[in-house]
Amino acid sequence: MNTMSSSGKRGFSVRRLVLGAMGAGLLALTAPAARAQAPAAAPAPAPAPAAGGGSNMIETIRNRGTLICGVSTGLAGFSAPDSQGRWSGFDVDYCRAVAIAIFGTDQNRVRFVATTPQARFTALQSGELDMLARNTTWTLSRDTSLGLDFPATSFYDGQGFMVKRSLGVTSARQLDGATICVQPGTTTEQNLSDWARSNRVTIRPVVIERQEDNVAAYIAGRCDAYTTDASGLAGVRSTQQNPNDHIILPEIISKEPLGPLVRHGDQRFADLVRWVHFGLLAAEEFGITAANVEQAATADQRPEVGRMLGRGGDLGQMLGVDNRWLVNVVKILGNYGEVFSRNLTPLGLQRGPNALWTTPGGLQYAPPFR
Repeated sequence: MNTMSSSGKRGFSVRRLVLGAMGAGLLALTAPAARAQAPAAAPAPAPAPAAGGGSNMIETIRNRGTLICGVSTGLAGFSAPDSQGRWSGFDVDYCRAVAIAIFGTDQNRVRFVATTPQARFTALQSGELDMLARNTTWTLSRDTSLGLDFPATSFYDGQGFMVKRSLGVTSARQLDGATICVQPGTTTEQNLSDWARSNRVTIRPVVIERQEDNVAAYIAGRCDAYTTDASGLAGVRSTQQNPNDHIILPEIISKEPLGPLVRHGDQRFADLVRWVHFGLLAAEEFGITAANVEQAATADQRPEVGRMLGRGGDLGQMLGVDNRWLVNVVKILGNYGEVFSRNLTPLGLQRGPNALWTTPGGLQYAPPFR
C-alpha cells in the first residue's frame, strides 16, 4: 500500500513489475542502471534528400496525386482512426490542409502513415513520408542534426502527469518513489529524468515503446502515474470509461512546442507548410470562417484579406500553389480556432498559449500577408 511518510511526502512501495508481452524496461533515475530493454538507437545521420524530394516536393506530390503524411499510432484529439479507418484530429487536419493547398478542394488526397516515436524521423528522412504531423517537439538537436525542418509551432504544450484519483496525489512532488509510465525515444523521457534530478525526487520509469501499451499499463496499475504532454494526457483521459477517475496534476515540467516537420532540401515546400499554419491563424484573426470565406474572397475590402484570399497579388504562386489556396483550406477545414474547437475543445483543453496574440496570454501570431 502507498503511505504518507512522516515528512508529508507520499512514499511508494518498491514493487517488481512484470510487463510480459509489452516488454517494458525499468530505469531508476537516481542512480545509473541498465534497462531491461535495449536503449533506443541514436538518431540516424540525415541522408541525402530522397529522389524527387530535394528540388520540387510540391510537384512530386502533385504528380503522385497524394500527400503522404506521418501521424501518431492513435492519440485522441490529434490523430486517431475510426472503425472505418478514417483519420481525424488536429494533426490530421494540418495534413489535410497542406493537401488542399496543393490539390484544390479535395481533402482526401492524403495517405496517413502511423509512426512510432522511434521510427518517425527515419521514415521522414528516408522519403517514406512527405511530412510529419505527429505531436513532435521542436528542439535544437532535432532541428540541426536530423536533416529536418520545423516550419512552425502549431501547438504550444508542456509535459505533465496523470494519476488515478484514488491514489490521493495532488502534486507531482508527491510522486517520490513512484513508478511512472513513459515512452522511450521522446523528449518526455529526458524531461522526466531532468525534472526528477532537479527536484530530488526518486522515480522509477516504466519504459514502454507504444503509447497504447503505456496507457494500458497505467490503467492496469502497473505504474502509479503516466507522463506525456498535457494535451496527450487530456486525450487519454477523455477515452477512459470514467474520465473523472483520473486527474492531471497541476505541474507542467517542460516547454513542448509541437509542429509539423519536413526534410531539408526544398525550401518552397517548407514555406508552404509554414504558411498553411499562418493562413489558418490569419483567417481567425480577420474573422474569416468556413461559413463566410467565399463571401470574404469576393467582397471583403480589407487589402490584406484580399491578398490572403487570392483577389490581389500572386502570393499563392509564390508558394507554388493556386492563389485561392487559403479559400479552399478554410472553406473545408475552417480557421485555426475552428480546427482547435473541433478536435481539442471536446477533450477539455483551453486555448491558453494557443490563443491568438490579440488575447492575453496568447502566443499564436501570423506574419503579414504582403
